[in-house]
Amino acid sequence: MNHPATETRTERTTRSPLVAKDLASLKAGLVELVPELRGRACRLAGDPTTAEDIVQDTIERALKFAAQYERGTNLRAWVYQILFSVFVTRYRRTRREKNALRTLASDPCAWTMPSHFAPPEAGASLSPTTKGKLEALPETFRQVLKLVDLDELTYREAASELGVPVGTVMSRLHRGRKLLASQMVEPLLAA
Repeated sequence: MNHPATETRTERTTRSPLVAKDLASLKAGLVELVPELRGRACRLAGDPTTAEDIVQDTIERALKFAAQYERGTNLRAWVYQILFSVFVTRYRRTRREKNALRTLASDPCAWTMPSHFAPPEAGASLSPTTKGKLEALPETFRQVLKLVDLDELTYREAASELGVPVGTVMSRLHRGRKLLASQMVEPLLAA
C-alpha cells in the first residue's frame, strides 16, 4: 500500500500537461485547475482567506491576458507562474504598506497626509502652530509646499504655476518639508 504523500508526488510527476487550443479550452482548463491553485496558494500564503483572494486574482489575470498564452503549451505551468506572480506582488504590497505605516507613525512630516488635515476647499485648515511654522518658511519653499501638499497639485502643475522646472519643484518640496519637519520637532525636543 502506497503512502498518501507518495501517491501525490507520483500523481504530480505522471500528470499529463494541461493544454489549451482555444479560448474555450483555456477557460475550461482554468476551471479544472482551481482546486490545485487553491492548494498551492494556501501553501504559499499560509492562510485560506488570502489564498482564495490569490486564486481569484490569478484567474482574473489569466483571463485578462489569455491572448498572451501560447496555444498548445502547458496551461498548468502558465497559470502557476501567474499565481506565483500574484503572490509575490501581494506580499511586496503588504510589506510596503506595513513599512509606510511604521514610517508615518514616527514621521514628523505626517502633517502632509490627508488624514491629518482636510484640503482648504473642504473648509478645514491647518492648526495654528503648523500654519505659523509654514508661514515662517522662506517664500520659495512655502509656495511649493502650499501648491503640492495643500492644494494637491502635481509637480508639473506646480512647476507651471511657479514658472520653474519640475526638478526645482521636487527639490524645493523636499527641502521645504525637511525644514518644516525640523521646526515642528524643535519644540518637542526642548520640552
